[in-house]
Amino acid sequence: MATLADVYVLGLMDPGEAAAIEANMKGDPELRAAVAASRERFLPLDAAAEPVPVREDLWSRIVAALPSQAGPAAGAPEPPANENRRNGWRTTAIAAIAATVILAFGLSYSLLRTSEPLVVAVLVNDRGEVQAVIEDFGNAQATVRLLVDLDVPEGKTIQVWTLPSPQMGPVSLGLIDDARSVRLDGPALPIPRDSQLYELTLEQAGGSPTGRPTGLILAKGLARGTR
Repeated sequence: MATLADVYVLGLMDPGEAAAIEANMKGDPELRAAVAASRERFLPLDAAAEPVPVREDLWSRIVAALPSQAGPAAGAPEPPANENRRNGWRTTAIAAIAATVILAFGLSYSLLRTSEPLVVAVLVNDRGEVQAVIEDFGNAQATVRLLVDLDVPEGKTIQVWTLPSPQMGPVSLGLIDDARSVRLDGPALPIPRDSQLYELTLEQAGGSPTGRPTGLILAKGLARGTR
């Protein structure tokens, strides 16, 4: 029932089939509920997608791409079930298209959905002036938003650090080239926590040679968990 509703809502039925679904919905509350659920699920896709006309030869191209079926023996009449077999292939093709669209929608929705950071740290310099904001998503990804223009001399780079624990010591989340706001794909670390230290240091090009902060601290701050 759910697949049938999806095919109807996606507009993959011919007018006769769609009319039959609409007629059946009048006396079938379960079908009405399935169609309503499909419409609700596909609403974000419908709002984001531009309408594209379907070419008239769509079905002929789909049928041509399907595996050929063994025909009747020579001289034998075409069996009455042949039309049902063709309808079966067409139904299979519709279901396959619907499944493809549903899968693409699900992947797109997952990729486009905005993730919430687990912690946010406001970094300040030694004069207490806000310099940057770090959002740590806890999945080896963090974003650094620079709020001021930081002076980076030639041959130097800004390196981003965090302190997951005193036992682990400071760990590099990555480099910021050209003093731009960036998304960093750092190492896998424990889930970030309240009061976790983050800082920016000025290191030589390519990053600290020791794997620990060695240069001037440009800004630092403690994280706070998001609510």
